[in-house]
Amino acid sequence: MTDATHAPDRAAPAPTRRLLGTFGGVFTPSILTILGIILFRRLGYVVGSAGLLRALLMLGLATAISVHTSTSLSAIATNRKVRGGGDYFLISRSLGVEYGGALGVLLFLAQAISVAFYCVGFGEGIAAIVGGGDLVVRVAAALAAVGLFGLAFAGADLATRFQYVIMAILVAALASFFAGAYAAWDPALLRASLTPDPDVAEISFWPLFAIFFPAVTGFTQGVSMSGDLKDASHSLPRGTFLAVGLSTVVYGAAIVMFAATRPLSELASDYDAMGRVASVSWLIDAGVLSATLSSALASFLGAPRILQALASDRLFKALGPFAVVDARTGNPRRAVVLTGVIALVTIVAGDLNAIAAIVSMFFLISYGLLNYATYVEATGASPSFRPRFRFFDARASLIGTVLCGAVMLAIDPVSTTVAVALLFAGYQYLRWTAVPTRWRDSRRAYRYRQVKDGLRGLATTAESPADWQPQILVFTETADRRARALTLASWMSGGSGMITAAQLIEGDSGSAAVRAKRREAEARLREELDQTGLDAYPLVVAAPDLAEGSMTLVQAWGIGPIRANTVALNFYDGGPEASSLRFGRLLQRAIRLEQNVVVFDADETDWVRLEETKPSQRRIDVWWFDDDSSRLALLFAYLMTRSDEWDDARLVLLAPTVAAAEKKLHTNLVYRLEELRIEAEITPVVDADVAEVTQRSRDASIVFLPLRVEGMRLLDPFGGPIETILKNLPLVTLVAAAQDIELRTDREDVPAPVTGSASDDGSNGA
Repeated sequence: MTDATHAPDRAAPAPTRRLLGTFGGVFTPSILTILGIILFRRLGYVVGSAGLLRALLMLGLATAISVHTSTSLSAIATNRKVRGGGDYFLISRSLGVEYGGALGVLLFLAQAISVAFYCVGFGEGIAAIVGGGDLVVRVAAALAAVGLFGLAFAGADLATRFQYVIMAILVAALASFFAGAYAAWDPALLRASLTPDPDVAEISFWPLFAIFFPAVTGFTQGVSMSGDLKDASHSLPRGTFLAVGLSTVVYGAAIVMFAATRPLSELASDYDAMGRVASVSWLIDAGVLSATLSSALASFLGAPRILQALASDRLFKALGPFAVVDARTGNPRRAVVLTGVIALVTIVAGDLNAIAAIVSMFFLISYGLLNYATYVEATGASPSFRPRFRFFDARASLIGTVLCGAVMLAIDPVSTTVAVALLFAGYQYLRWTAVPTRWRDSRRAYRYRQVKDGLRGLATTAESPADWQPQILVFTETADRRARALTLASWMSGGSGMITAAQLIEGDSGSAAVRAKRREAEARLREELDQTGLDAYPLVVAAPDLAEGSMTLVQAWGIGPIRANTVALNFYDGGPEASSLRFGRLLQRAIRLEQNVVVFDADETDWVRLEETKPSQRRIDVWWFDDDSSRLALLFAYLMTRSDEWDDARLVLLAPTVAAAEKKLHTNLVYRLEELRIEAEITPVVDADVAEVTQRSRDASIVFLPLRVEGMRLLDPFGGPIETILKNLPLVTLVAAAQDIELRTDREDVPAPVTGSASDDGSNGA
């Protein structure tokens, strides 16, 4: 797709283009859609079937959703420059491209099909006046769709002027109804209509609410015109709230008037009740036709603009041609043509009733996501969240989300499931197609706030053995040794805790050259982690003295209650005695800082051998000396078996013992492992020494050995130099615990039992 394709969309509006204000761009399409076919043809039926009080309750619930969503919409719309696309634009810039793109497609289809719904309603009105069956309805609907297409193709300005004519007719029709109702007002009938008429077939609340709720769904029609507004941040809140407020008054007054002028039994069986109440009945027929046309025109204007915005963001390659707009008027004419085609096909061939409920769910999903987007923005508390509209609350937006979800399920669980499944499918498609994000959304700020709140909660909660997580600092060197160490650390963590790949470079961090070197090293480290898919975070630190820098990093790493508790590194490469002493001193200082130490002895030969061993044939040997280092080694070995590469491996616990004590030791360890819920084979080893360790573990895939650090010397569990025991073993992980390790996670302070009488001596305690 060439840049020229998108040039009209991205370029500044031409001087001749006339943008819309609050009244024409937001209030008019919203109020005309709300005061639609439900008001003129179904409101009397709802009142007759439900009674006055329940009808007012339905209005209150629908208005609650409208007000919550309008408040959320106003907060988001005044926080950024709003471009074309309405709901799609606001949600995609708050919740990300996945939610926004998936919803954008559904909203476009919903509005395009809505054109057909309203045109069919127009056709039914024509058929009721002139007579005729389904053919008359569909022909009239198709002609209405063609006429509205001409207006939408010409541009929003001409279409808006036509809406003013429709508004004048609606005002006249409503005036006729209220005048006739005032003349026929009957207080006694109003009191009798408070509750449902027992002679009318009882219909439960939710089916009636499902009939009524589409009446108020037009309050976001103005949002779809966001790209055609002079000042969207100014017009959207004012126009939307004005439409919601006025329409609520009109519906509330109409409900009361119906209840005070006609018996409930008559209202429940007569869709033409408004015409019979009105002082000029033919104005109601004109109102019905005008209401359907106005609603269809609003959808005809909104759907193409959603599609054009979606295409401009290049989330779906196939939609690219629809990104083009007319250079003079800014009208997305290609999208208008597609909307017209969908509407005509639906009118001619579609079963409108079969998909009506699902389409309504699309709108409710959009309202729920608008509320949730505001909740995410507000709770994220990003410094960039600065809405001019201040009368919002994150909790109220969350309530709006819950209300939308509850109403969807109450109206039609099956349609809700289908609509949510379609949204989820679109979300997953955009997620896996790795669409690049070209704008900032609010998810990062929201997640940051969650991390912040989580850290505060952790800081106020006492840590127990069950809460211990490995927070591992892996000191890395060359790329090949680094990869092995990070892979072993990842296996050892078993998907818990966090791993940081730390690299030290020598130099003054105040030097520009050193800072540049540090940035380059961190970028390479991040790239290596991405390529290997390891769950670790890169960190490069510059320090004049590497030994001091490493100890400072060990002490400073983390935030709040999340602190480093384990240092992991490769065994030194050999070399002069001084290298061994410096390495030992580093480990000694780490232990003094209460850091557990893990040292990997994994040369190229051992690593190749491990990779060539099938996962089902791998064996993990843990040498058990019943000390903190042994317990930590066992925990790490168990966590390894939770990874995919080691879940089929055998875990063997080798425990040195004296002659004649093997059975007792075995029984004891079986009991302890049962308590710990760790499955392992137990092998007592009599009179174990370095040779015995080498003999028994030379065929293992990996060996865990306790490490002792005395002074600057590294010793094996038997007190000899560590180098001796490593010579003839495969891949080895040396573990030195600097903290008390408690493997039991279910200890409780059990209160003493309450005695039943003074004679109980309590001798059966623990």
